Amino acid sequence: MNLLARTLAAAAVAGLSMSSAFAESAAPRAIANDLHWSADLPLPKSPAAVRGTGTAAPAASPGIDDVGDADSFGRNLTWLGLADGSVELSADCSSGAEHCQVLAPAPAATAFSFYDIGRIKLPKNATNSLLCYWFSPVLAISYDNPTAAPVVARLNYVPTVTVENAVLDDPSLIDPNTGLPFGGSLLTAVTSSERFEVPLAAGQHLFERERDSAVCIAGLISKQSLMQNYGLSEAQARQFFKKPTTLRLNVEGSAQFVGDASLYFGLRVVGD
Repeated sequence: MNLLARTLAAAAVAGLSMSSAFAESAAPRAIANDLHWSADLPLPKSPAAVRGTGTAAPAASPGIDDVGDADSFGRNLTWLGLADGSVELSADCSSGAEHCQVLAPAPAATAFSFYDIGRIKLPKNATNSLLCYWFSPVLAISYDNPTAAPVVARLNYVPTVTVENAVLDDPSLIDPNTGLPFGGSLLTAVTSSERFEVPLAAGQHLFERERDSAVCIAGLISKQSLMQNYGLSEAQARQFFKKPTTLRLNVEGSAQFVGDASLYFGLRVVGD
């Protein structure tokens, strides 16, 4: 059954009392830089504004009105590394997995949260103005309904990345997520979260394997997002990419009517 069909089926049984036991975990507050930039700060205007009708002006690089991301325009893609990490959800965590969450017996929901399950350490000057990602989860999930009534099994996860850089040690820079100084790092969302809802009949067991990938658009972090979303000056944003940077992959979520699950996450980072 595909995700749309499962979601529609879940809606049909949403009134079941068991569904009220599920409580989604609260994802860390983090800006999703790869979807959009705020419009709080002025951006470079299109070079069309300097093109007169008289003597032809020298050719100018395109501005943000032309290409959306003028800083990376025309630059080659640079391969910067990869990391992976896994999370196990189990009734007893007897496997010895490094990141394992014991699941509460049904019908209770279980929240999980793991930080630094994989990391990439970039040297200074690794990229010009952009860090972008490819995020590839591989999920093996066993849903289980031990009750005598139909239920909806649920699993959701939310990935984030902690970005560490010496420029963020400046105590005058305030993290908009916390209202406090960054203290050397910021937390950014990876807009690849997923939520699965699977209707189960009384006593039913169901195994599913999910596999997909997501690619960022505006960047995991970029010169523009540092300026517009986090309040860095242009000079500070440029300096950011001249410093070593460490990326740490995190994931949190929750599960209900899940017997066990193996959640594997691959993260590849590219730059310009």
